[in-house]
Amino acid sequence: MYHNTILYIIFIPICYYAGREKRGFSVTSDTVLRNTYKKEKRMGHTIEPVRVGNALVGPGHPTYVIAEIGINHNGDTDLTKKLIDIAANAGAHAVKFQTRTIPVVYSPQDLQKPRPDIVEKGLPYLKNAITRRVIPAHCLTRLETSNFKDGRTEEQKYMLEFTDYEYGEIDAYCAQVGIAWSVSCWDVASVERMEQFNLPFHKIASPCNEDDDLLVAMRATGRPLIFSTGMSTLESIRVSIGLLGGTDNLILMNCTSVYPQGTSTPELVLPLVNLRGIGTLREAFGVPVGQSSHDTGIVPTYAAVAQGADLIEKHITIERGMYGSDQAASVEPDEFARLCQWIRDLQLANGDGKITIYPDEQAAINKLRRVRRVI
Repeated sequence: MYHNTILYIIFIPICYYAGREKRGFSVTSDTVLRNTYKKEKRMGHTIEPVRVGNALVGPGHPTYVIAEIGINHNGDTDLTKKLIDIAANAGAHAVKFQTRTIPVVYSPQDLQKPRPDIVEKGLPYLKNAITRRVIPAHCLTRLETSNFKDGRTEEQKYMLEFTDYEYGEIDAYCAQVGIAWSVSCWDVASVERMEQFNLPFHKIASPCNEDDDLLVAMRATGRPLIFSTGMSTLESIRVSIGLLGGTDNLILMNCTSVYPQGTSTPELVLPLVNLRGIGTLREAFGVPVGQSSHDTGIVPTYAAVAQGADLIEKHITIERGMYGSDQAASVEPDEFARLCQWIRDLQLANGDGKITIYPDEQAAINKLRRVRRVI
């Protein structure tokens, strides 16, 4: 059943034209979309687009694509630049990271939990973090005393945090390759810290979408907000939107916070993607709605665009077998490039909805139509 579904969906993304602009999603298709409607009325709501940097996100505009690097960089700026290149070359509009104030987000008990993987598979990144001077002195003392046998969560979390200088380097590199970037801040101090950069949006991660102080702090920046709805009910989302002061400059992300493991089967994971939630959120709140999916394939995300998702977010990695907790639920470079191409092809194939005779059909009419009606 699952394989038949894939075959049914996957036949759509045929390559119609070559050489289209990447992030522009082609001048022709973009013009068709804008001329069709600037704003769209769906299920009783007029959906106003949200400006995110140089792009408009909403019905009638190109699907905004975020390549979620998250923590898959492992604290390595060289690896980060490779991931940025992958996203830019595929045609993504933005890359996104995650940042936290470690003592605020994690309890002392959590930070002291054993983490043997950090001193095994993650050891090269840990040693790089020591060179970067982001590991607390007491962690370094314990590691050296144990001959790097006693690895704990604390150093793993600090390893994944970039310094302000490193974020400055990322900012400059993204500008150089022509892609936007932003961060999911998990606490108020992180929001304040990231405000030194001119981010095109703030992202509210699913684990943080009931943190009232964080919601208020993000809204106070005046930047567009992208709100992931994982771990939430409609009522909880309504309360959060109330705290935000309404739906102005807000994009919702349909999301289920389930991360497949290597042994997960499509039959177990796919029903949790819940693509119909896109329409439910749009009907309930009258805002642009996207899809943030943690499945390991690209068909569900592509199908979300076919169902009208205004924005998609997909985790990317160099290779799923790399060290890191999110690598297995990410897509590799070729898959991500294919997904972006499918989205561009679908946008062209959608057309403008008008039923007419195209000039390109005239030759077929002259050759094949025996009887012609005069109207």
